[in-house]
Amino acid sequence: MKVGKTGVFGPVWQGDCPIIGPVLTLALDTSSPAGSLAVLRDTKVIGTVSTWTDEIYSSRMFRHLDFLVKELSLRLEEFDLFAVAAGPGSFTGLRVGLAAVKGWAEVYGKPIAAVSGLEAIAAQSHSRSYWVVPVADARRGQVYFGMYRRTGDPNENRLTLEGEECVMTPEEFLDSLHARGAVGECTIVTPASALISSTVSRDETTRAATEGIRVDEVSAVLAPQVGRLGYLRAQRGEVVDALTLNANYVRRTDAELRWKAPKES
Repeated sequence: MKVGKTGVFGPVWQGDCPIIGPVLTLALDTSSPAGSLAVLRDTKVIGTVSTWTDEIYSSRMFRHLDFLVKELSLRLEEFDLFAVAAGPGSFTGLRVGLAAVKGWAEVYGKPIAAVSGLEAIAAQSHSRSYWVVPVADARRGQVYFGMYRRTGDPNENRLTLEGEECVMTPEEFLDSLHARGAVGECTIVTPASALISSTVSRDETTRAATEGIRVDEVSAVLAPQVGRLGYLRAQRGEVVDALTLNANYVRRTDAELRWKAPKES
């Protein structure tokens, strides 16, 4: 394999998939409060674990991992592929999750498939809309979103990101959809539909501007979809290694914002 173009999460390996035969994948999502782990054989989920508590997922991830591999009588060295939600999401959660995957990939010499958490949300939609727009809670009164369009064979349900994933207020997000002329042909896909419905219901102008938009509420447990998308990436040779895996934070950290803020005179 050769290193080709640089993707959102780092340099992408191009060429034939390094995995031949059945693929055993460990998929990980630490980007949200509903973090999760999943084990898949090819695209079939054979085990998953997730809990939603006040404790950040990265701090209970290893307990869940220990339970899952023991329940399935597996060892980490048996996995062929590690798939990880590489953003956007919680800075601390993403760093812990990516560090864990980097360590496993380095120790066991296995490839990594980096998957957008927003794409894992979008992939759950059964809508046939041309535009599929995943939305996730970014906290601080904002949402993460991306514009994904359907490409290729309709039976493959493949989604391609148009432009970049963004972070905005819900009002700015809806204005953006209207400005793109995508209101009539898009489906919003989200595990937090209240974010959208509360914004739309605030006034008649907003309701009129967004009339006709379909909203699909899907699961916040993303690891199974991360695993499926990771497997498909691996089949296309789109994997990275421990050194080249990067996070896609979308929003700068508080430390960066403070460091870049102009000093008062």
